[in-house]
Amino acid sequence: MKHPLHELICELARLPQSLRGGPGFHGPPSDHFDGAQFFNPGASAGRSFGDFLRWQRTRKAEPWPLWRDYPPAVAPSAALEEDELTLTFINHVTFLIRLPGLNVLTDPVFSQRASPVQWAGPRRVHAPGLAFEQLPAIDLVFVSHNHYDHMDLQSLRRLAGTHAPLFITGLGNGAFLQQQGITPVTELDWWGETSIRGARLIFTPAQHWSSRGPGKKNHTFWGGLWLETARHRLYFAGDTGYSPWFTELHRRCGTPTVALLPIGAYEPRWFMCDQHMNPDDAVRAHLDLGAEASVAMHFGCFRLTDEAIDEPALALERALRAHGVPAGSFKVPRPGETMRFRSREPAPTALP
Repeated sequence: MKHPLHELICELARLPQSLRGGPGFHGPPSDHFDGAQFFNPGASAGRSFGDFLRWQRTRKAEPWPLWRDYPPAVAPSAALEEDELTLTFINHVTFLIRLPGLNVLTDPVFSQRASPVQWAGPRRVHAPGLAFEQLPAIDLVFVSHNHYDHMDLQSLRRLAGTHAPLFITGLGNGAFLQQQGITPVTELDWWGETSIRGARLIFTPAQHWSSRGPGKKNHTFWGGLWLETARHRLYFAGDTGYSPWFTELHRRCGTPTVALLPIGAYEPRWFMCDQHMNPDDAVRAHLDLGAEASVAMHFGCFRLTDEAIDEPALALERALRAHGVPAGSFKVPRPGETMRFRSREPAPTALP
């Protein structure tokens, strides 16, 4: 076992490279890239530093517990039926997605803190729902963007060394991950596609922003994941504000069997509304997508904003009632919970 002082020295040595976040993306301008930075068409791409200082000066943060214990999780069964998809909620936005012949992790975070260092920054308030050692062989890891609560280098390096999966992410993140020894990496633009073991993967638009440190804002891209097989369609939204992209995704790709939608880290609204959905936004996204079922994420693990730890789930209940959506259509999972979804018929062909 490494000495804590040795680990601290290694962490400090890696810090400047982590804060830079790699060389970024270099390519031709597009409707969401100006040649130097990415942006959201029709919306902002992150608040100014002055806005951040205003939030810190005026914030009224609700208290959070220091720790919560959940019942120990049992690793999901290795056997899957041909028509079965399972989701195990690990924490925050980390899910183990299992399909016949394919195991996927989304934005894996197993570290104690969502931070460039492990001695400061937002600290988890519960253990991962599955321990790293309980994971099955991982084939694919999706990294939605480079914020610390989504791109956890310690977890990604460990996955690369233990499981050797394919990593999929947005433009500009590949070189940074390679610097960290995290390979192989496939970068995609919005609506870009690749495939693995018969599954179709699309990097979907999201309304967000990127940065790991001063001076490198929006040099790498952000997005979600559409994962489609003959039987299932899964949508993982990543981090996003509410936007017309949900309607466009439904038009282009069809109806998700299940959508994983963020419901937390949204107060105060004047600061967060463009980049983080609140529960009412999430219900509207569920309806725009026409999802057969939705599962909540991005809540209850790291204290990132001002709402109370249980408020996202309570507000989701109110929003579902207000929009006339059955409560069972949009589930709030507990850490370690495994949810099963079945499709009796092959998915219909999506629109071009």
